[in-house]
Amino acid sequence: MVIGSDTTYAPAEFLGGADNRTPMGYGVDLAKAIGATLDLKVDVQTAEFTGILPALGPKYDLGISSFSITNERLEAVNFVSYLNAGTTWAVQKGNPKKFSPDDVCGKSVGVQTGTTQEDPDLRNRNNECIKAGKQPIDIVTLKNQTDVTTRLVNGSIDAMIAESTLIGYAIQQTNGAVEKAGDVYNTSPVGIAVPKNDTALAELVQKVVAKLIADGTYQHILDSWNNSDGAITNPEVNPAVKS
Repeated sequence: MVIGSDTTYAPAEFLGGADNRTPMGYGVDLAKAIGATLDLKVDVQTAEFTGILPALGPKYDLGISSFSITNERLEAVNFVSYLNAGTTWAVQKGNPKKFSPDDVCGKSVGVQTGTTQEDPDLRNRNNECIKAGKQPIDIVTLKNQTDVTTRLVNGSIDAMIAESTLIGYAIQQTNGAVEKAGDVYNTSPVGIAVPKNDTALAELVQKVVAKLIADGTYQHILDSWNNSDGAITNPEVNPAVKS
């Protein structure tokens, strides 16, 4: 079973291990668990994110690469939902600066460049601060999420905002030097991509994921990557989505 994956997105799919070339992450672990259930050898191949969906069928049997399920993508492929991901905030352990996501005006906030958390989330919040005559947000945009996390750990920013899966991983990687602030919001389903013309395969994958949820394998995988917050109980083929 050949899996297409953009292995640059820890903790879901990334390259690590002793050689720094071994596919790892909860998406990779899920792929292996699906393969083991079907008694198939799994080959996770690194691919450009935008090239995975068009190559389903001829090149890849499945695409597992943190794909948000959207109506546009559903026109091209089938999806089996396996996770919910959204946005959340993090602060230093113990929240020494008493930061609240409900009052961000005048605060310094770290965010990864090019994410939806930067724009529209922080952009819209900043506009609201200015309209209300309050201090603007000091938005610190950095290319790498790891650099944002480092700034938070050393106290040079008040908080950071990121996708919920990345926050969970940051907590694990810093040994708890950071912690979540507030609940996850703007959640949407993440799915395994299956060729559009192979509904039977999509239905088979859905049954396998349901089995992995039922027997505890799925929960163990998410727990090991500190991402149990995104767990679902009912995987679906082509679930209804808002956008």
